[in-house]
Amino acid sequence: MSFGFLGIQFGFALQNANVSRIFETLGGTEIALYWLAAPLTGMLVQPVIGYMSDRTWSPKWGRRRPFFLVGAILASLALLVMPNVTALWMAVGMLWIMDSSINISMEPFRALVGDLLPSEQRTTGFAAQTFFIGVGAVVASSLPWMFTNWFGISNTAPAGQIPLSVKYAFYIGGAVFLAAVLWTVFNTKEYPPDNLEEFEEEKRRTAGFWNGIRESFAGIFNMPKTMVQLAVVQFFSWLALFSMWIYTTPAVTSHIYHTTDTTSKLYNEGADWVGICFAVYNGVSAIAALLLPIVARATSRRVTHLLCLVAGGLGLISIVFIQDPNMLLLSMVGVGIAWASILSVPYAMLAGALPANKMGYYMGVFNFFIVLPQIVAGLILGFFTKNVFQGEAVYTLVLGGCSMIIAGLLTLRVNDDDDIRLPAAGPVALEGAGYDAPVEIDPRL
Repeated sequence: MSFGFLGIQFGFALQNANVSRIFETLGGTEIALYWLAAPLTGMLVQPVIGYMSDRTWSPKWGRRRPFFLVGAILASLALLVMPNVTALWMAVGMLWIMDSSINISMEPFRALVGDLLPSEQRTTGFAAQTFFIGVGAVVASSLPWMFTNWFGISNTAPAGQIPLSVKYAFYIGGAVFLAAVLWTVFNTKEYPPDNLEEFEEEKRRTAGFWNGIRESFAGIFNMPKTMVQLAVVQFFSWLALFSMWIYTTPAVTSHIYHTTDTTSKLYNEGADWVGICFAVYNGVSAIAALLLPIVARATSRRVTHLLCLVAGGLGLISIVFIQDPNMLLLSMVGVGIAWASILSVPYAMLAGALPANKMGYYMGVFNFFIVLPQIVAGLILGFFTKNVFQGEAVYTLVLGGCSMIIAGLLTLRVNDDDDIRLPAAGPVALEGAGYDAPVEIDPRL
C-alpha cells in the first residue's frame, strides 16, 4: 500500500529541488511569491479529495484508489510539461497544475493507512510510507547531477532555457510516478464500509463538490483536541521546510558558490549540489523511518518527534557556518531525521484521534496546516530575505531552523492518548487501541 509513495515523492522531490532553479532561470526574482501557487491549490484540493474519497466506494476500485489513479495520470503529464515552459508565467501555472495533481494522489494515501491498519501498526505503517518517500526522493533529487556527471549531459543552457539534465530528470520522474502508483492501485485490497446501506445513504445526503468545500473549511472549527495541538506543530514544522525548499538553491549558490549568474557553470554546479543535498536528507529519512517505531516505543511519540525536529533545526542553522559544499551533507543528516518524523509521527498520533468514517476528511483538513505555513512563507519570507537579511538567503534558512525547533518544543503539549507503548507489567487499559477492558501484560514482553 505504500509503494505508490515512491512515485509521488519523485514528483515532489523534482519540484522541491528544481522549481526555484527554473524560476531563477526564467528571470524570476520574487521566488517565494511564485510558490504561492502550490499551497493555494492544496488548500482546496486535499480536503475536498479527502472528503470525496470518504464517500466513494466501488467493488472493483475501492475507496481511495480511484483518486490515486487520476492524480497520477495528471501529475505525470504535468512533470513532462514543466521543464519545457518558456516563460515565467507558464512555470508558475505549471507549478499550480503539478502540485494540484500530486495532491490528488497523495492525500488518499494518508487515509489508506488509517483505513487498513490497527492502532498498534500505524506508526510502522506511516514509517513505511516515509521509507518509500525517502527512496524515491533520493533518486529523483539526484537525477540532474547524475545525468551530468554519469552521462555527460549538459547542466547549463542559454539564458532563459532549462538545461537538458533537468528536462530529462522530469521525464524520468513522470514515468516513475505513474508506474509506482499503478502498482499500488492494482495490488492493494480495500475493504467495504461496515454498513454499506448506511454508507450509501450518507453518501447521497452529503455528496457534492461544493458541499465538500463547505464541510472541509467548517472542519477547521470542529477538530479534535489532539488535531488542534498537532496543527500548531505542523505549522512551524512546515514553515521551516518551505524556507528550505524555496531558498536552499539561492542560499547555496550565493553563500557557498558565490554566484547569482544562472547561466554560469558555477551556479549550475551549486544548483546540482542542492539536488544531492536533498537526496541525502531523503536517504537519511528512509533509514531513520525504520528506527522511529523503536525510538517511539522506548520513549514516546512526542519525545521522538521533539528530538527529530531539534536535529533538523540545528541542521538548517548550521548552513550559515559552512563554506565547503561537502559539509552541507552533514547538515542534511539532521534535516533527514526531522523529515522522517514529520512524515510519519504526526499522522500516527492523528489517526488514533479520528473517527474511522471521516479519516480522509480530517486528513484533508489537516493539510490546511501544511498549506497555511506555505502561504505565510510566500508572503513574508521574501520580505525578510530582502529587507531584514539584505538579500542573504542563508539567514532565511536559519529562521527556518529556529521555527523547526519551536515546533519540536510544542510537540510536548500534544495529547497522544493513542500512544501504544506498553508498561513492563501490570494491568493497563489500552484505550483507543481496540480493547474494551483492561488486559494483563506479560512482564516478559
